[in-house]
Amino acid sequence: MTVDIQEINQKIQQESAFIDALRMEIGKVIIGQKSMVDRLMIGLLGNGHILLEGVPGLAKTTAIKTLAAAMKAKFHRIQFTPDLLPADLIGTMIYNQKTGDFQTKQGPIFANFILADEINRAPAKVQSALLEAMQERQVTIGDHTYKLEEPFLVMATQNPIEQEGTYPLPEAQLDRFMLKVKIDYPKRDEEILIMRQQVSGDIPTPNPVVTTEDILRARQAIQAVYMDEKIEKYILDIVFATRYPKEFKLDKIAGYISYGGSPRATIFLAIAAKAYAFIMRRGYVIPEDVRAICFDVLRHRVAVTYEAEAEEWTSEMIVQEILNTVEVP
Repeated sequence: MTVDIQEINQKIQQESAFIDALRMEIGKVIIGQKSMVDRLMIGLLGNGHILLEGVPGLAKTTAIKTLAAAMKAKFHRIQFTPDLLPADLIGTMIYNQKTGDFQTKQGPIFANFILADEINRAPAKVQSALLEAMQERQVTIGDHTYKLEEPFLVMATQNPIEQEGTYPLPEAQLDRFMLKVKIDYPKRDEEILIMRQQVSGDIPTPNPVVTTEDILRARQAIQAVYMDEKIEKYILDIVFATRYPKEFKLDKIAGYISYGGSPRATIFLAIAAKAYAFIMRRGYVIPEDVRAICFDVLRHRVAVTYEAEAEEWTSEMIVQEILNTVEVP
């Protein structure tokens, strides 16, 4: 088995060679925010979508724009507003007077990277149109169904401060996002560099260093990343502890969880751990990979009770308690 792992490791190191170049190009434009950049790459390589939560001005738009530019991929930003219609997103049929028939006008959803800015500002109809495209990777306009180009990554943003005039995403729709990433303010030494860069107007332009084919090949390679049975069991233990905390001696938080992660949580945790190992240029998953990505996969999948809210317990605190208790292989 050791020989196999060495072989896999060598293969993954070759296949993941572009990661350093991609990080370097993104790092030219985005100062700090390493965790966000890594999560963007995990979403992209794991074929999942990302929900980003953070106050305005933390480079959420710039990050995905830079990632698209470093890959020479098609990028569209859609500003979600209360008057947005599904047709504004996916497109519509337009009558052509010259030919006397209807023609399809494709909407901005037809791109590799979609930034759904302030997704909770749009009504349920628009949210569900986007979520259908995310899930099915296709869009239906009139009688025709159109496949969306691969890779296809939706990065939706939410502003945690303003809740007036918003339509919060229902839990079933939140579950469609592979990761929910919380972004914090940059560190002091990073912010001075950001200030200097913006004030001088000397903002570097990223060069395309990766092709979409590289990404699709990397997705295939990630499937070959070795995951031991003990790691699989560890992932199951973490997810099952969100459902049946008492079985894991977590009586303290049992009353704080209204429901835990679905099988989608297990699948995404395994895929994200493999993608994390890949961007760390490793051909096998270690427990640290699972722990590193655990909060992003589970924070929107563990629902807290009113009792938890009264005691000021968040889903993150519950996940932390689970990680502290469940035995690490």
